[in-house]
Amino acid sequence: MMDIQLVDLASEKKTLPEREAEAVARITQARAILGDQVVILGHHYQRDEVVQFADFLGDSYQLSKEGAKVSAKYIVFAGVHFMAESADILGREDQVVILPNMNAGCSMADMANLEQVLTAWAELDDVFGADPETWVMPITYMNSAANLKAFVGEHGGTVCTSSNAQGALEWAFAQREKVFFFPDQHLGRNTGKKMGIPLEEMVLWNPFKPYGGLTDEQIRKAKIILWQGHCSVHQQFRPQHIDYWRKQMPDINILVHPECMMEVVDQADYVGSTSYIIKMVENAPIGSKWAIGTEMHMVNRLKNEQPDKFVSLLSPFSCLCSTMYRINPLDLANVLENLVEGRVINQITVAPRVKHFQNC
Repeated sequence: MMDIQLVDLASEKKTLPEREAEAVARITQARAILGDQVVILGHHYQRDEVVQFADFLGDSYQLSKEGAKVSAKYIVFAGVHFMAESADILGREDQVVILPNMNAGCSMADMANLEQVLTAWAELDDVFGADPETWVMPITYMNSAANLKAFVGEHGGTVCTSSNAQGALEWAFAQREKVFFFPDQHLGRNTGKKMGIPLEEMVLWNPFKPYGGLTDEQIRKAKIILWQGHCSVHQQFRPQHIDYWRKQMPDINILVHPECMMEVVDQADYVGSTSYIIKMVENAPIGSKWAIGTEMHMVNRLKNEQPDKFVSLLSPFSCLCSTMYRINPLDLANVLENLVEGRVINQITVAPRVKHFQNC
């Protein structure tokens, strides 16, 4: 006899907000059962409806380190794919990392894959007529796939964050003549310029063109070879947005992330990582005014937490991380309820060989 599955028509007719509201109760119940077996990590760019359940709120690398410290067996990372990979790399062997929605990726990380980088490395080998390691130090930004982090580790390079990018470049130049920096061109360019490297010595490598679309001479003369990648959120901020705020509020502070384009960074009053931005606003004088160039959920959270200051998004448009936004309370409820039933879904694992070559 055929097993007929009945559909709950009442549930099907509910709106998404109604279903998400029900998910809150489901999450609360599941967490009560799981207790300290599970820890939830929430990135700053995640929506409030999910962040409210986070045991730790922070940057990706910071969160991965926090997850490794706790006794919890299950790490549920409300972030994106590369962040969950980092948590698996830094976590203990007995810990299981779970991404609530497997479609939560990072557009920047997706702009550089291992096959493309291997092709570029072979082309650099052809240009220099020797192993690129003789001349070039590969550095990848934390916002990249685990296999790219392993690639730079295998070739003597390192992984940087937005906070220590300058230190990573200084370290690299002390050992080799050039740096191959990926996947974010803006962080690399802004950091190089801050160090006094001329723009003409920083060339842009297009992975969809032979030899990055560059001549042999351009590659040989370059100090930094920048990968043609960017953050879809920070790419949206423009110099005219700063001009607008300067006219409206001459005493406003412009505070932006180093993933913004150079023309924006050059006009900003302050530039720094997510943690830097938060500390600047939290420690600012009462009554101070801030226009911030980073993800809107984080800016709105700062605005609500600092009511004695004027805080606004730098852009008039909604600059949100659309891939991070794919995680919602329903996803969180789903993975937690499966854990209650003894099932692990959406597990993120990094191969042992890839972990071995990590150099963060």
